[in-house]
Amino acid sequence: MDKFTAMKVFVRVVERGSFSAASARLGQSPSAVTKTIARLEDELGIQLFTRTTRRLHTTDYGQEFYERCVQILADLEEAEASLTRGNATPRGNIRAVVPLSFGRVTLAPELPQFFERYPDVSLDLHFSDAAVDLIADGFEVAVRTGNIADSRLTTRLLTRGPQVTVAAPAYLQRHGIPQTPQDLLSHNCLISRFGPEWSFRPPGGQPMIVRVRGNATINSGDALREATVAGTGIAQGTWWLYRKDLERGDVEEVLQDCAAEGSPVSVLYPPQRHLPAKLRAFIDFLVQITRSGASR
Repeated sequence: MDKFTAMKVFVRVVERGSFSAASARLGQSPSAVTKTIARLEDELGIQLFTRTTRRLHTTDYGQEFYERCVQILADLEEAEASLTRGNATPRGNIRAVVPLSFGRVTLAPELPQFFERYPDVSLDLHFSDAAVDLIADGFEVAVRTGNIADSRLTTRLLTRGPQVTVAAPAYLQRHGIPQTPQDLLSHNCLISRFGPEWSFRPPGGQPMIVRVRGNATINSGDALREATVAGTGIAQGTWWLYRKDLERGDVEEVLQDCAAEGSPVSVLYPPQRHLPAKLRAFIDFLVQITRSGASR
């Protein structure tokens, strides 16, 4: 039996003084109300009402139970209202994992804006390029680069851009500008954790792979970017990683006409029928800060 529904019926009967009046208020038949009260009395093992020809009266036990029911139902109503208010206003802590470079270059500089907009939200941010099990590791949201195949998660695209091949102006002045992907074979190319096989798509041609070589293999996107800016060699990565360096002129893009499509950047979170306001606010903010700079 639905105890809360039975309690609501009982309270209405007490307040209305009869089964028929309570049934009209509840939109139920008098017999349904009578059966609910009978089942409640049977389950409690007490008599809740004394019945006269004119009116119902609560027994001593019934009166005590009524007062407790009123308090319980009021507490439940307040709890529901509180949750509704809480979900309308973003508040609470969010545990999130983001790639190192994305977090440092894209998210961290925008955090003051986020906290000014949502002062009741706190972030527990983990910076990692390693694969994580979002559900098993207890994260509420993650940003990931690449095509996501986990059907357990909801995926929302943040941005997609080309793979860019870049170098510092000082390096290009010393070693010249490659004109074709094959010219990279005579350059010092910085190898990322994705390996030495670089992708290109020449105009009107088929996608091609060039296996480059160089004097450094760097498994950190941030370190790779900084080594490139310092003039160590030519590197390839997502446009998103290098966009601010390109804007400042710290690096220049080469082989732009041959750029292949880069990996998408997406936000992932476990599917939920009612997404908490705090998560909705954070995800919308991620979309805003990535797409606001996504023109090339």
